[in-house]
Parts: sequence; structure tokens; C-alpha cells
Amino acid sequence: MRFGLDIAQQRLEWDEIAARARLADDAGFDGVWGFDHFVPMYGEGPGPCFEGYTTLAALAAITTHVRLGLLVTGVTYRPPQLLAMEAVTIDHVSHGRLELAMGASWFEDEHRRFGWDFPPTRERVDRLDEAVQVMKLLMTRDDASFDGRYYRLDQATYHPRPVQQPHVPVWIGASGERLLLPLVARHADVWHCYGSPKTLAQKSAILDRMCEEQGRDPASIGRASSVSISDQPWDEIRRVIESFRDVGIDYLVAGWPGEGRERVADFVEHVLPEFTSP
Repeated sequence: MRFGLDIAQQRLEWDEIAARARLADDAGFDGVWGFDHFVPMYGEGPGPCFEGYTTLAALAAITTHVRLGLLVTGVTYRPPQLLAMEAVTIDHVSHGRLELAMGASWFEDEHRRFGWDFPPTRERVDRLDEAVQVMKLLMTRDDASFDGRYYRLDQATYHPRPVQQPHVPVWIGASGERLLLPLVARHADVWHCYGSPKTLAQKSAILDRMCEEQGRDPASIGRASSVSISDQPWDEIRRVIESFRDVGIDYLVAGWPGEGRERVADFVEHVLPEFTSP
């Protein structure tokens, strides 16, 4: 099992964000994760909230081992053509350590505040479907063309190719069984979903069936979720991690604990080796 650390780049100054990323890099976490929002998700009033992809580019330059991603990028914020170029750039700065995690967007109030359109659910899912196709084309082909309802390419070529071949790994955050899990089955390298192990086991079985219907090996899609390492005894946290592992989750993103970096250090010492050792 692999573990990432959510460094929660909200209500933080840059030096603290950088310090958290370096801590994860030195401690043996597989990944460092932020989010793709523009206002803090908790607390009262305005506060710092650094933009996600420029933050990842900066973190790529000051880390060595950890992979880097955002949980997850809303499809409504950036044209996928531009996002593909940003992703390739970060992939090169990091020497092949980027994870491109996508979702259909959900925070309607944030869209209203900044003037972004917030289409109905079906349209956002359809945009996500097209966006992933467009980005993969730009990362893998010269003279790429695509004539979708929302996005188009006309013999477009973008270089350099990503370090990771054939393209930067695509994560899709999804829980909806009717619209989003079929999209995961078509396009994702990794599926991320929040929920209890029981809930994820049920959704994972549905995803397996959808993959088989499309002639895709279900094992070709990684399964990821998130876990709290705060407030509870380590034995209880071990039990929760084991429950995720038992239903096939092979990647967990640990939330930054309220107790701070000492709690992270304790997790690294007392829990992480039990689940990551060969």
C-alpha cells in the first residue's frame, strides 16, 4: 500500500507549505497532495489559498522523491488544452512525478464568486469526459484533432512530450455510479473516492463490472481513498487502514492532522512501515 500526505495549502503561508512538502519527501510518503480551490474550505473569513498548479510547479523544484497532485482538479476552471500544457511542464520540472487528478467540480458558490460558469451535473460530467480525451491527445500525438461538443483541437501539436509515457497518469475522483463510474472505467489510471471501506467495496465491484463490459482489465485501475491520522489511537488507525486494504484500496491520502507535524512523525515511525515494507 502507498500513502500520500495532504498538505492542505489553505490558510498557510508559502514557507509552511514548502516545509510540509519537504517533510513528506524526507519521511518516505509516496505523494504530496493539495487541492484545487481558490478560497479556504474551513475557518472564518478570507485567508491565504495558493493556486494549485503553480504551487505544484514550485514544489516540484524543491522535492526529490514524492509524487505531486491535487485532489482534484475541477474541469470548469481551466481549458483542458491549457491544463495539458501545465501538466507536461510540471512533469518535466519534477522529472516525472506528477499525478493529474480530475473531477467534475462541485463548489457552486466558489464558481459564482469568481464568475465561472457552473453547468448542470450532466454537462460537467460530459465536459470531464471530453477534457480527459483532449489532454491525452495533446500529450501523445502530433497534429491532434478532436471535435467535441465542448472542446476542439484542429491538428494541434504540443511539445515536449511528458516524461511519463504515454501520458501523465490520470486520476478521476468519482462516487456517482450512473454517470461518473462509467467515465472512470473508460479513462482513469487511478480511481479516488471518499467513503467507508464497505461503501468503497460496493462501488469498486460496480467499477469492475463496468470495466469488464468495456473489455478493460479492472486491475489496470488503481484504487485510492483518504484517511484521517488525527485524534484516534494508533491501533484504531491501523484497523481502519487494514479495512481499506482488505477491500482493495492500494493508495491512501493521509489528511494533515490537527496535532501538526509531531503527529505526522509518529505516524511515519509507528504505522507507515507496517503497510509499506516489502
